Amino acid sequence: MITKNWSANLETEEYIQNRDLIVQDSIASIEETAPGYFVNLAVADIHGDPDLYLIPVLEHRFGDQIRVQFIDQCGCGGYVYRVYRLQGQAV
Repeated sequence: MITKNWSANLETEEYIQNRDLIVQDSIASIEETAPGYFVNLAVADIHGDPDLYLIPVLEHRFGDQIRVQFIDQCGCGGYVYRVYRLQGQAV
């Protein structure tokens, strides 16, 4: 369990080639984050807007255990989302 705020880089070549891996590793990153902390998900832009394929999956999987905040679309084109693990919520 990661007991600090941290970032997961989901923009490398393996993620560019495999959108399902972005979803899988986003879920794993959230599960690894201790309640009360957040993980920034830096997501490759090659698969389009994560609001359409990633965020709905995370919200369905975790429900009220998380809060997702869009941070920015970086100059390289990727997207950054901050996912808070809420206190008192078990995954």
